[in-house]
Amino acid sequence: MAAVLLAAGCSDEPQTRPGTQLPPVVKLEMVAVAGEGFVQEEEVVGTVRPVLRAMVEARVPGRIEELRVVVGQVVRKGETLAVLDAREIRARLDSANAVLEQSVKDLERITRLVRDGAATASELDAVQARQAVAVAAAAEAATLLDQTRIAAPFDGVVTRKLADVGDLATPGRGLFEVEDPARLRFETDLSEALLPRIRPGAAFPVRVGDRSDPIRATVVEVSPVSDPVSCSFRVKFDLPAGEGLRSGQFGRVLVPTGGESVLHVPTTAVLRRGQLEFVQVVADGAVRLRLVRTGRLAGGRVELVAGIRPGERVAAVANGQWADGQSVEGAR
Repeated sequence: MAAVLLAAGCSDEPQTRPGTQLPPVVKLEMVAVAGEGFVQEEEVVGTVRPVLRAMVEARVPGRIEELRVVVGQVVRKGETLAVLDAREIRARLDSANAVLEQSVKDLERITRLVRDGAATASELDAVQARQAVAVAAAAEAATLLDQTRIAAPFDGVVTRKLADVGDLATPGRGLFEVEDPARLRFETDLSEALLPRIRPGAAFPVRVGDRSDPIRATVVEVSPVSDPVSCSFRVKFDLPAGEGLRSGQFGRVLVPTGGESVLHVPTTAVLRRGQLEFVQVVADGAVRLRLVRTGRLAGGRVELVAGIRPGERVAAVANGQWADGQSVEGAR
């Protein structure tokens, strides 16, 4: 008996004595329960990636003499990132220039001799050929010397530094990683079942990080072949600029898989007591508490899976102070 009295005293429902008439509920906004279209969606995880990302390497071997950038530094296209020891290549260029200078003098001399009849045309051809070789050798050495200066391939930011001063740089070994943070994409792997719902140019909602609002992303690339291990297809979505996103962020793309008609009410119409969920049905001029089971949420409305029928009216905003069976003013 003591437990029953204690429970009654702690209840948040209005307590009425037998024969006591509660005042009617006034200004009650009601909504009719009706079937509405609900789009089924599947969330697929993915990652934000830059459109432009390059691993910068040395094109000629050489000892790193100078590093001019650090991780996180913004760089412009053509800006020097590192400088290699160029003494050997500079010596080759000096030698090639010397040979070229001598070949020019030889060509001038043989040209005079041919004009005076003291040399043959075949001798002139041989000197001209040697000069062409000297020009090519000098141009090659100048190009190699220019390649000892490692430059940024595009405007971006340095995201990784993989070498230090004194290291030996060789072709094929990455020194820096540069990304363009202004142009980003969302990349994910979709199963074969979802692939028919994806087409280039279509827009899909993408949720990135802890953002509550989705971002509209456009499909720009769909891989024609699947990954041999996961049997999934790589799909890339262009993300709009100016959203404050970063490369490497985790996200989810919502892919519609179908639709159905379900019963919905505003989320404010559901009254929760512990783990139980109720709506307040208005019928025969009174409000009645009805146990229901809810489902998915979408746009401020919640799906009612069980406990309600189409056409029934419920309170748009549930009120825990109303007593079960309390009359509703103006309701029929």
